[in-house]
Amino acid sequence: MSTALHTSALSLPLLARGKVRDNYAVGDDRILMVASDRLSAFDVIMGEPIPGKGALLTQMALFWFDKLGPKGANICPIHLTGDAPESVVQPQEVAQVAGRSMLVKRLKPIPVEAVVRGYLAGSGWKEYQESSSVCGVPLPAGLKNASKLPEPIYTPAAKAAVGDHDENITFEKTVEMIGLDLATRIRDISIAIYKTAAEFALTKGIIIADTKFEFGLDKDGTLTLMDEVLTPDSSRYWPVESYVEGSNPPSYDKQFVRDWLEQAKIDGRPWDKTPPAPRVPNDVIAKTAAKYQEALQRLTA
Repeated sequence: MSTALHTSALSLPLLARGKVRDNYAVGDDRILMVASDRLSAFDVIMGEPIPGKGALLTQMALFWFDKLGPKGANICPIHLTGDAPESVVQPQEVAQVAGRSMLVKRLKPIPVEAVVRGYLAGSGWKEYQESSSVCGVPLPAGLKNASKLPEPIYTPAAKAAVGDHDENITFEKTVEMIGLDLATRIRDISIAIYKTAAEFALTKGIIIADTKFEFGLDKDGTLTLMDEVLTPDSSRYWPVESYVEGSNPPSYDKQFVRDWLEQAKIDGRPWDKTPPAPRVPNDVIAKTAAKYQEALQRLTA
């Protein structure tokens, strides 16, 4: 846990370096996804990594893929190949991929982030206060910060390039982008995955307030769940025992860093959520790492 991997450097062809993951081509049909220890918040990559974060995210994603994939609920095909990531790199590169990588099918990504909200929080709470709706979905009057919604809602976003902010869009907009059939299937599958995961997490004392999924199409056009799934980077995790409607519950996810950044200043001025990011103090890094670790331990116990 002491040594952090901010940026991987492998001899495979680099396809993309995202906010957290470095993706390498393995032939023309597979991708090696390496989860670095980089931390992003408000779509900005922090200069300071969180030691062990990439391995923890990978372990949690594999846990959920096992629960949701063919061996589990079998809600939707998943992108894992079942092959060992270490098998496709040079011996001297194994340390960079061991425990923090997934070898996955190469898919055609769908440019929609499939966001599902079971509780009113974050940007959803801000929008509700202004319009009594979230991303065009009308909600009942009288809800509070962190209120549980009557039913989970689907509030998609258009994927942005690294450094830009994802844009919240309506379901109707996704229909324009990818067609009614595909948009409807992604919505329905996303809600089904969220409900299954949220129900299980509750048995471990964790509320999954909201989450986002990504999908792609394989060469046969099969809709496939891809990228990370239900990790603290893509989800809002709350401990049940600390949940009180009307206030922000303490999070197991990077909301802890977001809250710190909301108060952070650069040259005496509040940070405007554009690069460069403020320097994250060691104590915030340590507490964030501890929260990620506690979430994994609690979920998999």
